[in-house]
Amino acid sequence: MNWWYWIGHKLSRLFAKIVCSYRVQHQERLRHLPVGGLLIVSNHVSFLDPPFIGAAFDDPLYYFARDTLFDHPIAAFILPRVNAIPVNQDKPEISSLKLIIRLLQEGQKVLIFPEGERSLDGVMKTEGEPGVGMILSKTKVPVLPVRLFGPDKALPRGSGKLRRHPATLVVGELIEYETISGDSSESSKVRYQRIADEMMAAIGGLELCDSRGE
Repeated sequence: MNWWYWIGHKLSRLFAKIVCSYRVQHQERLRHLPVGGLLIVSNHVSFLDPPFIGAAFDDPLYYFARDTLFDHPIAAFILPRVNAIPVNQDKPEISSLKLIIRLLQEGQKVLIFPEGERSLDGVMKTEGEPGVGMILSKTKVPVLPVRLFGPDKALPRGSGKLRRHPATLVVGELIEYETISGDSSESSKVRYQRIADEMMAAIGGLELCDSRGE
């Protein structure tokens, strides 16, 4: 963990707790993660999602960030130092996907939002972007589904106004690639989409133990 990420990580934890009374449900599942590459998949409801999810992990995470965010000189300096990888949301470049694959093969933890964009109303899509299926097929790493509740109320898409609202990260159970690899007779296109949709279903199946953070 580099110095910039360490500072951002500590500030994210502090901010999340003060502003959003942030908590992690099933935190014990984070204590028994496998050694090596890990793909973390989550719903996407707010700009707060990457720092809030990263705050739950002791190890650094890599994640995609919209390439236009890098247009600002300050953001262009800070974002790469906190492991953000620029991506064109409308047409993801193969170089970005190859970088994610390489990071996972090197044993890093990577966060991806299979929906591909933030939700307008907090409601999840049922279909994921096939790129996540391709990444898993190429790396065969385990997957950890997580789901955030609350950030869409604290800082919804299209709003520049932050307000206090509880936020909770629900951690799912680890999924081994072998359980989702499917039939070898599937075409790559079909397999990539099916895996992406299964990831969306795994995320969507995570629920709060109580109403806090909804």
